[in-house]
Amino acid sequence: MTRKLFGTDGVRGLANSEPITAATALKLALAAGAHFTRGDHRHRVIIGKDTRLSGYMLETALTSGFLSMGMDVMLLGPLPTPAVGMLTRSMRADLGVMISASHNPYQDNGIKLFGPDGFKLSDEIEAEIETRLAGNDLAASLAHSADLGRARRIDDAPGRYIEFVKSSFPKGLSLANLKIVVDCANGAAYKVAPTVLWELGAEVVAIGVEPSGTNINLHCGAMHPERLKTAVKDQKADLGIALDGDADRLIVVDEHGRMIDGDQLMAVIAQSWSASGRLRNGFVTATVMSNLGLERFLQSQRIALKRTLVGDRYVVEEMRRNGGNLGGEQSGHIIMTDFATTGDGLMAALQVLAVLVQADKPASETLRLFAPLPQLLQNVRYRAGAALPLDQAAVKAAIQAGEAELTGKGRLLIRKSGTEPLIRVMAEGEDEELVARVVADIVKAVEAAAA
Repeated sequence: MTRKLFGTDGVRGLANSEPITAATALKLALAAGAHFTRGDHRHRVIIGKDTRLSGYMLETALTSGFLSMGMDVMLLGPLPTPAVGMLTRSMRADLGVMISASHNPYQDNGIKLFGPDGFKLSDEIEAEIETRLAGNDLAASLAHSADLGRARRIDDAPGRYIEFVKSSFPKGLSLANLKIVVDCANGAAYKVAPTVLWELGAEVVAIGVEPSGTNINLHCGAMHPERLKTAVKDQKADLGIALDGDADRLIVVDEHGRMIDGDQLMAVIAQSWSASGRLRNGFVTATVMSNLGLERFLQSQRIALKRTLVGDRYVVEEMRRNGGNLGGEQSGHIIMTDFATTGDGLMAALQVLAVLVQADKPASETLRLFAPLPQLLQNVRYRAGAALPLDQAAVKAAIQAGEAELTGKGRLLIRKSGTEPLIRVMAEGEDEELVARVVADIVKAVEAAAA
């Protein structure tokens, strides 16, 4: 079965335009509710969200759909995506829902679904839900009047998540000697992230903690670390931590204001866990976007790297298949299945901070373990609904020429974004000028095809 509604990370789009409308959200709740209704117990659904204005609209529509299926709804309010995964499993819910478009601007929104085990749904289950959504029998699954669900707010959800995150920090360590700037992207972690760091002992400078509904990810957070870099230097902090809108992504800035990406962070955690015997089965899972420098460094540590398609859910699936407990993406999704079912920026930050505390050296000396190969990524936007530029003969020819030039010298990755109408063009190799030329030629061809 193929999926049309779901992308690489749930359903996503422009808020109040299909498929991110109240009507479609309600129908999606009906279909998902029908799929996850099994047995005669009282079914329950967990719903969390980030701070987008459209979150109220979608939360209400989804709640209505689940209630009409006879499922009780437990509303968490603004909390990180990993908190939804954790609480779905912890509270024995039949289904978890996160309303978020992650790192996208406030105009977008999305719906991510978690199964009873707290993990994001597989492609197969998403396809089955889409089949139900397209059918004409959802009305037959509606609950009788006396069996409608009830909705209530879970006031202690933030506290539950805060204690859960703190429990992942090694016992006996403290952040008491660190000054940390944390940028919460005016998003889902604007309360919990500063609290966790402060309660573990750090001196905390919090920015991006004034959500308005329209400023999530706006010139702040993991996608826009410039403000964080400035704040770290101005505050003379030991390092900075940037999360994205739903706090499943992490970027770190050292004391000089220099950015440390997800590949470097995976290397730091992998080396630490391997030395302490915590790295399960001797491998790390990353996507095809991760730098070749990471792969070479891990090899030097006798750690294997397994690559997957882009998307943290594919990283998780590979980890579960092969018994791994550490994986992630260059963009900053760090997945540690000993603790969480999905990427958790705050938990990943604590693992990095533990290494920093134990090393007792500056972040600039501790958190950069390899020199990345020159890598260039450019995005080309095309009109949604228009013909895919990658199908054009001129684009195919440009890609073929680029692959030929990089043979034996690097690698080329061209893909369609799973969340936006973008073509992503990435090249990597020893020769920076060659990489730049190959990317420029392909981008030019894609732009011409998209015009």
